Amino acid sequence: MAERHPGGYRRHRRRPIGKRDPEERKGDFEEVWEPEWNEEHLAEQGERCMDCGTPTCMGGCPIGNIIPDWNDLVHRDDWKEALERLHATNNFPEFTGYNCPAPCEDSCVLAYNDDPVTIKSIERAIADKGWEEGWIEPEPPEKRTEYDVAIVGSGPSGLAAAQQLNRAGHHVTVFERSDEIGGLMRYGIPDAKFAKHRVQRRVDQLREEGITFETNAEVGGNVPVERLKEDFDASIIAVGSQKPIDLDLPGRDLEGIHFAMDYLTQENRRQSGKDVSGPDIDADGKNVVVLGGGDTGADCVSTAHRQGAEQVVQIELLPKPPVERPPGNPWPEQPQTYKKTYAQEEGAIEEYCVDTNAFVDTDDDDRVDTLEADRVIWEEGGEGPPEKKVSESNLEIPADLVILAIGFEAPESSPFEPLGVDINDDGTLATDEKLMTNVEGVFAAGDAKMGPSLIVWAIGSGRDVARHVDLHLTDETDLPPSLESPNEPLVQ
Repeated sequence: MAERHPGGYRRHRRRPIGKRDPEERKGDFEEVWEPEWNEEHLAEQGERCMDCGTPTCMGGCPIGNIIPDWNDLVHRDDWKEALERLHATNNFPEFTGYNCPAPCEDSCVLAYNDDPVTIKSIERAIADKGWEEGWIEPEPPEKRTEYDVAIVGSGPSGLAAAQQLNRAGHHVTVFERSDEIGGLMRYGIPDAKFAKHRVQRRVDQLREEGITFETNAEVGGNVPVERLKEDFDASIIAVGSQKPIDLDLPGRDLEGIHFAMDYLTQENRRQSGKDVSGPDIDADGKNVVVLGGGDTGADCVSTAHRQGAEQVVQIELLPKPPVERPPGNPWPEQPQTYKKTYAQEEGAIEEYCVDTNAFVDTDDDDRVDTLEADRVIWEEGGEGPPEKKVSESNLEIPADLVILAIGFEAPESSPFEPLGVDINDDGTLATDEKLMTNVEGVFAAGDAKMGPSLIVWAIGSGRDVARHVDLHLTDETDLPPSLESPNEPLVQ
C-alpha cells in the first residue's frame, strides 16, 4: 500500500509534462510534448497524491489502475516497482499515458477544489522510463495449451486480449486488414500526438512473446470468415467502430470533402514513407474547415497546420462549454467544461453553434469553395431536449478543403453474418455478460461491442474478454478478473 503523505499537495503545485512552443511545433511532425521530463518534478507530483481512503481516481479509471500505489512509488524513486504495479492493470500504459483524456484526474479528490495530481504525466513517465531502462521485455508463457485463438483487429482491445491470452499459454493469431499492426493508433493518430515507434515496440514485444500476426488479412475478404470456426477453438472480433457519420447536404458530392480517417490515414502513411491511395488530400495553402469539435477533429486541425494550411476553422454545432462546472455536473463526474486542445493552441479559429447547410462550388470546377451555414442558439425546451433556433443565417465560410470529423457510428461492415452473429440496432455486435456473441466460441470486444469510445476502455474490454475466453476454453483462469466501473464509456 502507498505511504500516506497528505501534505504534499500543499508543498507542490501541479506540474504536468509540458508541451513544446506552439509556433515551433506546428512546423514539424515531431511529438508536441517536451522530449525531456524531470524525475524530481514527477516525484513531487506523486507526493501530492492523498492516498485517499476511497481513491476516487480509481473509480474514474476504466481499467482500475491502482493509481495511489504507483504515485507513491514514483515519489519514493522506485520506478521499476511502479512499472510492475502499472502493468498489473494496463498492458500498454504509454498508449493511455499519451492519448487518454485522463478521467482519473477529473476524479482526483484534489479536483474538488484544487488542481488534480498529474496522473497522466506520471503514467507516461513510468512507461517511458521502463523502455529506456530495458525493464520492458518479452514474457512468453512457460508452457502452451492445445487451444488456438483468433483475434480480428489489432487495435488496443485486440492487442490487449492477444497478450493476455498468449500469456495464458494459448496459441494466438491476430488478423489485421491493414499492412501494419496497431489499428487507429498506427494510422489514425498523428505522429505529432503519438509517435508510431511507441506502437511498433509493443508489437515487437508481442511477436517475441509468441503471438502470430497476419497483415493485409481481411476476415470476410481474402480470409474466409468460416476460418474463425474451422481453424480456431475461439475467436474475438475486435474490429473497432470506424464507420464515419456522414452529412446528407447539398454539395456533399463535391471534390475536396473527406472523412477524417481518410485524411489522417493518408498523412500518417506519408510520414512513415508508405504509398497512399485515393485522391491526394493536402491542406497546403488552403482554407480548411474541420467539422467536429472532438479529439479526432483536433487531430485534423493539427495535421492541417503542419501541411501548411492558409486558414483552419473548426466548427462545432453545440455551444462552447463553460469554463467552470455547470449545475448538474458535480465532481467526480467527467467535467463538461471547455479545454483548449493542443491543436487549438496552434491557432485554429473555433466556431461554436454553427449549423452547416450546404457545400458550394462557386466557380463550376466540381470542387468545394464555400461552406454555407447558420449561426444558432440552443434554448431549453421545458422537459425535452434543448431546441435549436437560427440567430444568424446565410453565413459563408471559405472552404477549399472540408474534413468531416463528426464521429463514428459502428463497425464499418459486418462480414460476420455468415457465422450468424447477431448485430444490434446501432451496428455493434450483440454479446452476453461473458462478451460472447450468440455464436458459440465467438466473442466481441472493444468498440465493435461498445460503440466508439476511448483507448483506455478498449484495453479494459480486451482484458475482460481474454479472461472470459480463457474460462470458456479451460473452465479456469489465472487472468485478472473483469473490472466493473460505474462510468459509461466516454465517446470521442
